[in-house]
Amino acid sequence: MQADNRASAFYLALYWADALAAENEVFAPMAKELNANRKKIINELQGCQGKPVDMGGYYYPTEETANAAMRPSATFNAIIDAATN
Repeated sequence: MQADNRASAFYLALYWADALAAENEVFAPMAKELNANRKKIINELQGCQGKPVDMGGYYYPTEETANAAMRPSATFNAIIDAATN
């Protein structure tokens, strides 16, 4: 199965975290967590692929339904949310 844009967002975050961690140690914990949980996150992201999603409207989706559809990995969300809070 080919990864969709949700997996692309994960890899973008992973590579940026690695690059930033090399320059600034503040990003090292996030980079370490993303790398350590790579397989788990990808499995969570692949588990939701291929299913139709009602996001509450094409032009004006509700924030709650859009977040549920576009952020299906609890592991990835926890790492990102911890780094941004």
